[in-house]
Amino acid sequence: MVSRVATLLLATIAVVVLPDTRLPAQVVPPTDPLHQPFDDLLDLYVRDGLVYYQALGADRGKLNRYLASLDTPDVVAAYQRWDQSQRAAFWLNAYNAFVLRTVIDHYPIRGRASEYPPSSIRQIPGAFEMRSHRAAGRSVTLDAIEKTALPEFRDPRLYLALGRGAIGSPRLRSEAFSGNRLEVQLKNVAMECPTRSECILVDATANRISVTAAVGWHETEFIAAYPTPDAGFANRSPIERAVLTFILPNLLATERNFLDKNEFRVTYSEFDWSLNDLTGRTR
Repeated sequence: MVSRVATLLLATIAVVVLPDTRLPAQVVPPTDPLHQPFDDLLDLYVRDGLVYYQALGADRGKLNRYLASLDTPDVVAAYQRWDQSQRAAFWLNAYNAFVLRTVIDHYPIRGRASEYPPSSIRQIPGAFEMRSHRAAGRSVTLDAIEKTALPEFRDPRLYLALGRGAIGSPRLRSEAFSGNRLEVQLKNVAMECPTRSECILVDATANRISVTAAVGWHETEFIAAYPTPDAGFANRSPIERAVLTFILPNLLATERNFLDKNEFRVTYSEFDWSLNDLTGRTR
């Protein structure tokens, strides 16, 4: 028979709680409150860069309210106090949200311009260069955001974060951009680029590197941001050196070995303007 003292000792041992030695989980900063509604929409309607446009159109009230919030007197006043990261995140979200509204305003798209797929956002007249939107007290087009608002930040990664409503565009993220974590988000954009053939394709078989046309549209910015210290690529053009500098940190070892030979061609790939539609994907 177990003595009373032994029983009490066992009971005491049983209730001893060992200290938790696990490492604390990484704390992710919250999304800027202004952009939280857009973050919720993207999380609900975007999957791997593709959009449930039909469902989003049926729930367009939330998108409209978010877009209206980008041009309130409070936001116009606050914009002047924001730092560069907050402003850059603002314009990225505004651009991506305006693209979504442009598409659902005309969905399903059934265009006839032969140079673009029938469902392309490019079938919407003036979608980028004429259709006007309001944000931060300004009247802007999509082209104006890309060519006027974003250049002031001197970070070409921003252009690879624009969801242009197309398969060939950078992958639309299922989260909004946020000023307090923008650098991490843009690093992820840069890391992802060489893993997607629509962005960068290192093709050792064809002895070629194919680069998205979006880089070609912003050669000056890429050249300024990515000067190449590696003398091994001295025979390359400035934009080729910039592209190589941009992608090298995120390549596989086999891809680096391929680049070290320095015998490849660098070409711009044809931009695929097919709609990034998850509802009923058509090319």
